[in-house]
Amino acid sequence: MNDINSKEDIEKLLIAFYKKALTDELIGFYFTEVVALNLEKHLPIITQFWESILLNTQQYSGNMFQIHQHIHQLSAFKPEHFDRWVQLFQETVTEMFEGNRSELAKQRAASIATIMKSKLIYQ
Repeated sequence: MNDINSKEDIEKLLIAFYKKALTDELIGFYFTEVVALNLEKHLPIITQFWESILLNTQQYSGNMFQIHQHIHQLSAFKPEHFDRWVQLFQETVTEMFEGNRSELAKQRAASIATIMKSKLIYQ
């Protein structure tokens, strides 16, 4: 397996991840009912987010926290929702890639979830 080396790799990763997340018993409803995610619109944005983190492209200029804060107001997140998101994301990375950026992706996913959980649930 190769490492995550390009925007195309990130897109493939995210498509595989959302395929799992959208149908997941614990978190799927956030994507299908709470916000009714349009993957065609969302994929380029979330790809930019992960490109900025993994490939240092500085492409993403949005506010990820604000978006999740709005979702939290619609349907409150619980710790297990973040834990499941991390589990699915890391599992998908492990199935598809290996290397330094792949490990960074898994670490950053856990860090992002910890920060979101802390700010949204425990603050």
